[in-house]
Amino acid sequence: MQPVNEMKLEFLSKSSNEAFARVVAAAFVSQLDPTIEELADVRTAVSEAVTNAIIHGYENRIGIITMVCRQYDKSVEIEISDEGAGIEDIEQAMQPLYTSKPEMERSGMGFTVMESFMDMVRVRSKPGEGTTVTLYKTFSSAGK
Repeated sequence: MQPVNEMKLEFLSKSSNEAFARVVAAAFVSQLDPTIEELADVRTAVSEAVTNAIIHGYENRIGIITMVCRQYDKSVEIEISDEGAGIEDIEQAMQPLYTSKPEMERSGMGFTVMESFMDMVRVRSKPGEGTTVTLYKTFSSAGK
């Protein structure tokens, strides 16, 4: 299926850019006339994915995070990628309360939060090469 609209954004893996990415994704998604709750869901999921890329992907160094948003008739696909550390065991990483950074007081709920707010979450990763998190959401109000 071909997207109706698409945009790509690259930014440094600085924590100050997490809010920027969230706002950009929300602005893009607003074209589908989402409810306030649906918009909040997207913002939260994007925030979690970008935060994971900053904290786990690049750890204590600066790298590039890429966000690609694709709009379809009634849905959106948001892809957030880094070229950082990658994930050794995706299944384990997606378990609620699992964290690879307990010393940072991380809750281990990032993927669980993403899955609860989006219709589907896909994770592709290769250790040493990076991670791509793809978020999917269909909007109840789209096309009305």
